Amino acid sequence: DAGSSVEEIEFNWDEYLEDTGATAAPHGSFKHVDTSLQNGFAPGMKLEVAVKSDQNTYWVATIITTCGQLLLLRYDGYGEDRKADFWCDIMTADLHPIGWCEQNKKILKVPEGIKDKIPDQEEFLQRVLKGACSAPANLLEGLHRGKNPLDLIAPGSRLELQNIRDSLEAWIVNVVENVGGRLKLRYEGLEDCDRFDQWLFYLDPFLHQVGWAAQHGYSLQPPLAIRSLKSEANWQEILKKVKEEEEESSVPTDLFKDKPVIGVHSFSEGMKLEAVDPVAPFVISPATVLKVYNEKYFMIEIDDLRPERTTSRSYVCHVNSAGIFPVQWSLKNGLHLSPPPGYPGQDFDWADYLKQCGAEAAPQSCFPLLNSDHGFKENMKLEAVNPVDPEEVCIATVTKLKDSYLWLQLEGSKKPVPECIVSVESMNIFPVGWCETNGYQLRPPRKAIVNKQKKIAVVQPEKQILSSRTVHDGLKNQELNSSDSVVINGKYCCPKIYFNHRCFSGPYLNKGRIAELPQSVGPGNCVLVLKEVLTLLINAAYKPSRVLRELQLDEEAAWHGHGETLKAKYKGKSYRATVEVVRTADRVADFCRKTCIKLECCPNLFGPQMVLDKCSENCSVLTKTKYTHYYGKRKNKRIGRPPGGHSNLEVAMKKPNKRRKRRKNFFVHKKKRSSTSVDNTPAGSPQGSGEEEDDQDESELSHSLAQDRDKRKRKLRTFSFSDDENKPPSPKDIKMEVAEKLQLDSNPLEWSVADVVRFLKSTDCAPLARIFLDQEIDGQALLLLTLPTVQECMDLKLGPAIKLCHHIERVKLAFYQQFAN
Repeated sequence: DAGSSVEEIEFNWDEYLEDTGATAAPHGSFKHVDTSLQNGFAPGMKLEVAVKSDQNTYWVATIITTCGQLLLLRYDGYGEDRKADFWCDIMTADLHPIGWCEQNKKILKVPEGIKDKIPDQEEFLQRVLKGACSAPANLLEGLHRGKNPLDLIAPGSRLELQNIRDSLEAWIVNVVENVGGRLKLRYEGLEDCDRFDQWLFYLDPFLHQVGWAAQHGYSLQPPLAIRSLKSEANWQEILKKVKEEEEESSVPTDLFKDKPVIGVHSFSEGMKLEAVDPVAPFVISPATVLKVYNEKYFMIEIDDLRPERTTSRSYVCHVNSAGIFPVQWSLKNGLHLSPPPGYPGQDFDWADYLKQCGAEAAPQSCFPLLNSDHGFKENMKLEAVNPVDPEEVCIATVTKLKDSYLWLQLEGSKKPVPECIVSVESMNIFPVGWCETNGYQLRPPRKAIVNKQKKIAVVQPEKQILSSRTVHDGLKNQELNSSDSVVINGKYCCPKIYFNHRCFSGPYLNKGRIAELPQSVGPGNCVLVLKEVLTLLINAAYKPSRVLRELQLDEEAAWHGHGETLKAKYKGKSYRATVEVVRTADRVADFCRKTCIKLECCPNLFGPQMVLDKCSENCSVLTKTKYTHYYGKRKNKRIGRPPGGHSNLEVAMKKPNKRRKRRKNFFVHKKKRSSTSVDNTPAGSPQGSGEEEDDQDESELSHSLAQDRDKRKRKLRTFSFSDDENKPPSPKDIKMEVAEKLQLDSNPLEWSVADVVRFLKSTDCAPLARIFLDQEIDGQALLLLTLPTVQECMDLKLGPAIKLCHHIERVKLAFYQQFAN
């Protein structure tokens, strides 16, 4: 038709994952990316900082969180009190390594806010600085101050690259481009000729700082492939020029401190093995150790039996090189081994082949142990370099997993590529969103051409690319309170988010599933990192749909962040809701804390601060019971109020089976949804938010407590109880006046877990006290227990359950008679 066109739509990872029903490979699985984001500073490091109220004095502070060139600091002496935390910009703040004041005759003086806590300054400093790690001096002072280490590898920088055909040789390369640590390199002397350009991640074992070859006794000369392009005199002239300019174009040695260390190998010439050719990593083939250079390097050659062959597929390896396997590895893993070209017959047999070649197989001890703890699973999505065209980074799907190797299907490449075999530790694979974050073009998947009557302009909201390299012009102060707004324009701005598994997990989240979560997520783009964190929390819930409902954005709420669509699956149904996440690093800590409070868990359960020993919230004394997740609950804004208490008991004051009024929300039940249609089912409808079961739970609880109330012919009135769960009062001696009547000296609503256990031990159900201790059942949870819940949740037979409920009923009766009024 006239005017028909193909609609150009910007690729969106979230929509793509939803349309394909796939998940993104976890960010923590890409160790090289994680290393590249480190700025040289780490939580726990100490430094000396000018005191805000008196710029002529300094005090020791500890790094709480890092974010690009911003540091969140706390003066030593504040302990776990985060109220005085403040942000500093490394570029503008008066920051120094430990010992600087003493060397420069500056005054170390306790800030006014903590003067009364530190009577002896010298003794305090001696104690806190013993064994402390100082922030690196070179990143606080001089030319490299405040710079991200990766920024130091700028275009024009020089490095040395070992020859992949001869590991004893190296030549200088120029950095043409730096994309998040992935470097486009050009051999020195080739100027504008890009024919021999290579892409390598800066942590590649074959890449070194200038001067490495001379230090280690390696020859510095151009590789054979380019040697004939210039005369020997020209190459020597180039080398002389490089040495003269070495200082201004060199890269700091510190940058390579996290590079993998190459160990000693035990291969011998002539040994046979199985290998994947790194230039064409599509098949596993028989190979031979062709040459041993020294204890670190050896060359292998992919076997080719054709007499007319003119080229050799050989390359240098070390003991940790990816893609080398012992003989029979393919067979043991049910994989196809591609016979050498020219091999007679189709059925390759290693025993016959070794006999035919008169060779021995390389023993298992020559090969490194394979890593199976990597986090990748089949059908996960990621971004991967196209081995045929390294300029391209494509969408990749994990199609198969064997030990520490992935089979990847690339999508969108200019020319179709077979499945690639890569190591899980490959530096040519990246997490979802890596290209967008680094401003590099990701090859989008091919879509069917859709003819339209007219051109349709598809307009999407402008994406904010976040970076830690520059700070908003308005950020002029050298110190900022942690609550101040800091806008960051550039890449990786979100610090690591730690899951503090020891912290109190509240009524919504399953403690066992929380314990299985990774130790941390990120760093990276704020929106992507927080979305991954929230998704992990939703999946770790007793009822994922309920947690999603708690996190969703209210229609009436003020919009301060970025709306993201999250999903949950529960009992075969899918749910969707819009959740607000923050965009900037300075708001991450507050966002995590508020989200924890929403979910009634410890405010430190997850966030940018790692809880090492003891939680600052003293959450270990909080109680949790698995029973609360069976009942709907009212929103509870107070942190100190324990779960399963007042909010649940309020239900008893309503009429039995009365459904609670639902708020308006965006929570949508998703049955089957195509990418072009949106399910706008109201949240209150039967197929909406999936709250029916919660309402039934509440009704069951209402009915149970109403029966108790009618039985005793007493009216339950509103009551109050202590919100300070950290210091619950203990019941005094429990007086057993008669067999059935119980006289209590304290309100059971205020009983701690220890008090409940003490009561049970005074009865004939003492052996069951251990269950109450393990399940952390406090007095409020005790008053909610009924015979069905005791049988179901404690797995008790009818007899012991009835006996236990008899004592619970006595406590309830005493509560109604003594404290309900």
